[in-house]
Amino acid sequence: MDPAANLTAIQKRIKAACARANRDPAAVTLLPVSKSQPPDAVRAIAALGLNLFGESKVQEAKAKIPLCPGHLRWHMIGHLQTNKCRDALELFDMIQSVDSLHLAQEINKRAEQAAKRMPLLLEVNVTGEASKFGYQPERLLRELQQINALKRIEIQGLMTIAPWTLEPEKVRPFFRRLRELKEQCEQILGAPLPHLSMGMSGDFEVAIEEKATFVRIGTALFGRRPPANTTKAAEKTA
Repeated sequence: MDPAANLTAIQKRIKAACARANRDPAAVTLLPVSKSQPPDAVRAIAALGLNLFGESKVQEAKAKIPLCPGHLRWHMIGHLQTNKCRDALELFDMIQSVDSLHLAQEINKRAEQAAKRMPLLLEVNVTGEASKFGYQPERLLRELQQINALKRIEIQGLMTIAPWTLEPEKVRPFFRRLRELKEQCEQILGAPLPHLSMGMSGDFEVAIEEKATFVRIGTALFGRRPPANTTKAAEKTA
């Protein structure tokens, strides 16, 4: 694995996608997905100047984050259970995967107890796949104002996970749907939502063309994920 070469290649692709869409590359944030990666791998990427990382599981993050450089910031990008909200508020600067009013209320409750505000993105299942978490678009629009009324959270946009495909162009309609849904949410709230988190290693260029502001990239940056037992061993010896 050559993290520096991987990062250079990704940055070039981000710039090219932005040029096609007439966007400023500074408007797109590369979010390295460090799921299943050991602390050494995170340190190697952080040494290249990246300081924001995404984790999918609270328990893994809880074990890993103390072993990583202290200046790093972290986003929760995986499914969050309500019983993990207290830990999530301590570990993460943003939760990108809020998929129900009940979860938003629990986050708000824990944020109140911690005397802090939590930025969040609302995860939307724009594909309708039963295997994916996320709001159904219609339910999101119905519950949006109730979530927005919660005092300790700040809705900053939407997130989605597109279907996996060898042909990235096939997922463009899903990214476009999320962008259009964000515009509907902005009309309901009467305020702009700055972020769209969409696009991963195989399709981030299409996502950028459809106005993504966060692209969540794991394999293209870190390389293939190590086996789970290797990651755990690395964490124990880091």
